[in-house]
Amino acid sequence: MKIYTKTGDKGQTSLYDGHRVPKNDIRVESYGTIDELNASIGVARQYCRDASVKEALFRIQRLLFNVAGMLATKDSSQFPEPITDEDVRWLEQTIDYYLDKMNRDEVFQFIIPGSNFFSASMHVSRTICRRAERRMLTLAEQEPVPEALMKFINRLSDTLYTVARYSETELNLVNFKK
Repeated sequence: MKIYTKTGDKGQTSLYDGHRVPKNDIRVESYGTIDELNASIGVARQYCRDASVKEALFRIQRLLFNVAGMLATKDSSQFPEPITDEDVRWLEQTIDYYLDKMNRDEVFQFIIPGSNFFSASMHVSRTICRRAERRMLTLAEQEPVPEALMKFINRLSDTLYTVARYSETELNLVNFKK
């Protein structure tokens, strides 16, 4: 079997459910950004030394395949493995777990990200996640996007921020002067 099909040579691609769309369709842009996010988390995971964080990131990466599958499918009855409210709750529990391990007085202050390779990589993943959310919001203006999927991506960016923040080896706080 060859990896190239030549069916996309003229700028079209197939969605999971067989629909053909332009490669620059907002749906393709949305799941493409999720793919980029997944790859970015994979890079970050290689810098991680905390086994529980690595395990959580691996689970997130697996869930991102479900996100991409949902975004790559116009017909919701054909979703391969949908994201559920239970997945959203797991992200919320993960956020709470790492927030409880940090100094809460400093959690909500602005920081200059990246005091080590892992936290810097996580901050990059967080910004890609925010872009994915923006792409999905644009898609939602044109076609239905499941509410659980939007919640999941929003909580995921918070999760990535929390893990990045938890993993900073030193805090470079930003103080805004008036």
